[in-house]
Amino acid sequence: MRSSAFRRPFALVLAACALMAGVSFVAAPTAAAQQPCENKVSPPPPVDTSEQVAPGEKPPPPIEVPESPIGGPRLGECGLVLPPNAPVPPDGITAESWLLADLDSGAVLAAVNPHGRQRPASVIKVLLATVVAKELAPDATVVATPDDLAQECTCVGLRAGATYTVEQMLQALVMASGNDVAHALARRLGGVPSAIRKMNALAAELGALDTRAVTPSGLDAPGTSTSAYDVALIYREAMKHPDFVKAVTTRRIDFPAANGAGTVPVVNDNRLLTTYEGALGGKSGFTDDAQHTYVGAAARNGKRLVVVLLRGQQQPTRMTDQAARLLDYGFALEPAASGNPVGRLVEGAPQAKKKTTEPRPTPTSAGVGETHSTPDASGPSAMETAFGNVGGPITAAAGLGLVLAFVMYLRNRRAKAARAARAAATRQTP
Repeated sequence: MRSSAFRRPFALVLAACALMAGVSFVAAPTAAAQQPCENKVSPPPPVDTSEQVAPGEKPPPPIEVPESPIGGPRLGECGLVLPPNAPVPPDGITAESWLLADLDSGAVLAAVNPHGRQRPASVIKVLLATVVAKELAPDATVVATPDDLAQECTCVGLRAGATYTVEQMLQALVMASGNDVAHALARRLGGVPSAIRKMNALAAELGALDTRAVTPSGLDAPGTSTSAYDVALIYREAMKHPDFVKAVTTRRIDFPAANGAGTVPVVNDNRLLTTYEGALGGKSGFTDDAQHTYVGAAARNGKRLVVVLLRGQQQPTRMTDQAARLLDYGFALEPAASGNPVGRLVEGAPQAKKKTTEPRPTPTSAGVGETHSTPDASGPSAMETAFGNVGGPITAAAGLGLVLAFVMYLRNRRAKAARAARAAATRQTP
């Protein structure tokens, strides 16, 4: 039988191990209890059949969710994100996600669920237009095909076999949201799949990691996704290109008539261009699944703001009027908010690893499109969860010290026993 002196050090070692395991066990549920934001991974479920995959095909996985919110930790919040002591935003904003930011400095002034994933509808045409402005000369030409004319409208009205300049098509794309023009420009970029790859590559380059374009026009399709934050990033990039700026601020053009006889007027459908002082253009969109979307910008007192609204309603207030209210709010908020922003529009994609949230795929996340692929980041160990980067090693060292003390105790005990045995043998020698 072991003596009580033996049992005491052994009990101390067991207690130390139990303490380390017990703290980790208690700390782990705290992290697990945190619930993700609604639509953090995928847009809401579709309301029609536009996102059904073809028989035999699998829905695409959800886009990876960055481990840290792009633009700053506060932009990962689900609800209203405001600077300290900021006034309440105006009433009547129906958008489920919105964002206000300084177009020049990138300071995010206010937002609601800025990284919540929604569908862009025709707002994605800003991304297509940016790729066109980067790659195609304004005087380059595009010949319309029957496939262009077969697109689900809104359509400008192309004529098969007719030749158009890229400038004409870019203006019609942005001003009148022509899906026929979007298809034609995508072909001119090397074909629709090539154009979509280029759109998604640009989004990833900008840091718009909630975005997956699946169609060049923004028509709903499996896997389509964006966020208010991403749309602001994309619009900010688009406004760096003079060809886009010219198109988005033009109020009216004469466009070749579809019947080949003369021209027809194409009028910019952004109401703020004529009703809001300092308006710098914008783009609206609508599909049954996306609901109403809008992005626009305006200048006042030397400041330029961008506003994004996703998944909004036209009642009781028009989306453009909601945008105007938010712009007014932003310009009033701007002097204080710029010094203490809730986040930043990044200048390119961060290099940090991302982790994938792996919910069960839903029809919302179904689709064929480009995905952002970066290595998964491994999660923290139980020790790190319980003690962080410093406490864990300290506790481990303490445990090791107890084990070493126990070993030294055994060695000393054996040495004493050996000395006692030798002494007894000496006494018994005649």
